[in-house]
Amino acid sequence: MLDATAHRFDRLPDAPGVGYKPQHFSDILSNAGPVEWLEIHAENYMGDGGRPLAQLRALAERFAISVHGVGLSIGGEAPLDRDHLARLKHLVGWLNPASFSEHLAWSTHDSHFLNDLLPLPYTNQTLARVCTHVGQLQDTIGRRMLLENPSAYLAFAETTWAETDFLAEIAARTGCELLLDVNNVYVSTTNQQTDPYAYIDAFALDLVAEFHLGGHHADADETGAPLLIDSHGCEVVDPVWKLFAHTVAKSGPKPVLIEWDADVPDWPVLRAEADRAGAILQAASA
Repeated sequence: MLDATAHRFDRLPDAPGVGYKPQHFSDILSNAGPVEWLEIHAENYMGDGGRPLAQLRALAERFAISVHGVGLSIGGEAPLDRDHLARLKHLVGWLNPASFSEHLAWSTHDSHFLNDLLPLPYTNQTLARVCTHVGQLQDTIGRRMLLENPSAYLAFAETTWAETDFLAEIAARTGCELLLDVNNVYVSTTNQQTDPYAYIDAFALDLVAEFHLGGHHADADETGAPLLIDSHGCEVVDPVWKLFAHTVAKSGPKPVLIEWDADVPDWPVLRAEADRAGAILQAASA
């Protein structure tokens, strides 16, 4: 087993990373290109053995690893699931990743788990609940987490906080850091007919420890207005690249992940997306 105490990656590099998919294992080891770190979904690595964990241990010897949770339901009304927390603690304990992140979203109701990341109304009551859950998670895994902004399709009438202020307040109360998904910003602001650049300019970029980029699919609602679906199943579109360049020009270089979870392409296609993200980081450095 990987010796966590000897792990040399205590932070993600300010460089491109990709979401790891097993079909890319050999390509990553032989020709990673600009990719300097990898993200895994926590729920895929909570077992006790087998090929997935063996591959992960091999990759963790050469690459910084980010663990991204998708099933904790931090925004849910119910308490966090203790068994799920225990599995996360075990994974983080032996892997000792450079980063752990989760979503500002909910996916549970009563005893049911919904296979989606659903948005929240931004109210004082929701704020208190999310802060309690973030604190519980951080206490359990013994490290600071990153909280990701969601993609949204509608706004809640009861919302009293701007999303940017809501996230900044969670970070102020809990000590967590933020994960800024630039594609989510573009999807949400397009769907709600607001300005993505104004969103970025209002975001607490000093609290951001990681960026995400991914693809989305375009549709239209019943009135013909644009409706973007956060699909992670295609290339990053040009408007998102431009928004990312604007963001990095303001924040400076930070770790950036290319997310591609559906219709996963061959390695050269994914590596080309990482190349483009790396070029934007280098331009910001210059």
